[in-house]
Amino acid sequence: MTAHAAASPPRRALFWLGMLPAAGLALLLAGCDEPKAGATQAPAAPAPVAVTVVTLERKEIPVSSILPGRTAPLRVAEIRPQVGGLLRERLFTEGEAVQAGQSLFQIDPAPFEAAVRRAEANIIRMEAAERVAQSTVNRLRTLARSQVVSEQNLENAETTLRQAQADLISLRATLETARIDLGYTRVASPIAGRTGRSTVTPGALVTANQPTALVTVAQLDPILVDLTQPSAALLQQRRDVESGALRRPSADRATARLILEDGTEYGHPGEVQFAEVIVDQGTGSVTMRAVFPNPDQLLLPGMFVRARVEEGVTDRALLVPQRAVLRTPRGEPMAFVVNAEGVVESRVLRASRAFGNDWMVTAGLNPGDRVVVEGLQRIRAGTRVRATERGAAAS
Repeated sequence: MTAHAAASPPRRALFWLGMLPAAGLALLLAGCDEPKAGATQAPAAPAPVAVTVVTLERKEIPVSSILPGRTAPLRVAEIRPQVGGLLRERLFTEGEAVQAGQSLFQIDPAPFEAAVRRAEANIIRMEAAERVAQSTVNRLRTLARSQVVSEQNLENAETTLRQAQADLISLRATLETARIDLGYTRVASPIAGRTGRSTVTPGALVTANQPTALVTVAQLDPILVDLTQPSAALLQQRRDVESGALRRPSADRATARLILEDGTEYGHPGEVQFAEVIVDQGTGSVTMRAVFPNPDQLLLPGMFVRARVEEGVTDRALLVPQRAVLRTPRGEPMAFVVNAEGVVESRVLRASRAFGNDWMVTAGLNPGDRVVVEGLQRIRAGTRVRATERGAAAS
């Protein structure tokens, strides 16, 4: 009984299977092939990552460089006396503006006035001697024609006349020198500018061409700014101008604007005049000189400034937002670009300089490239993305 009862359920199941129609049997067998709960399934494709891109296009971009520099006066005159004597008076106020030819000091003129009078007296005496010699020559010439006097007497008289004439010329030169020295007793400024601190006071004894200047006068309008630029950058700039990559009205002149020590911009633009022809061996830089108007004399000699030098305009560079530019492990600048299939590519760039909030890129990207600017932390090369143009609908 036990063995028969144990065999009965299988036979009963086979009986009922035989009674099922064909369609029901097929459904039952298909249900047996479904995976059990917890069985491993093939992973689904990941959804595209949402990113924001900008499409690059070429524009005319002004190219400029920020260079350090120091201000210097346009002209400097170190005032020294040209005659010696006692300093009687100072004729200016320290620090004030003076004009060209304005008297700054007065040296005691009495000895020089006496020298002028002495020279004038010598000239009067010699003029009288010259007239006597001339009269003698005229008389002897008449007598010589009548052979009353010898030719030797006439020649001696003519020699005496020529000596008197020569002495007269010498004395007139002495008078002119005395008058010049008398004029030098008023020490004048050769240029217009602002005076510095005086090194002497009235009562001092000064000498001609002494090593210490009485005062220094500096012309501050316009004012010079000496800028330093790496020689390699200057060479590249000139190559760009010659190749046409950089356009500007003159290859030797450029407009510049100053940034003062407090960060404010100076109100008057200037012009770069020239660059030195010798490279500083210690720094590897070249000094360039710019000229700026200084009507209010806000700029003083020796001030540290920075100059934004406008090198020209280029249309061969692309502007890429700085937040879109990353760094490779080797430190090279790079950016992610979305191709036509919506897949991210990495590009190594050549970024020459910053332009506002953008990098100026000269290699690695082309016009029409879509550069990722948002969502960078969620992507890498090969990632499929859903790109949205900044300020436009999703693509």
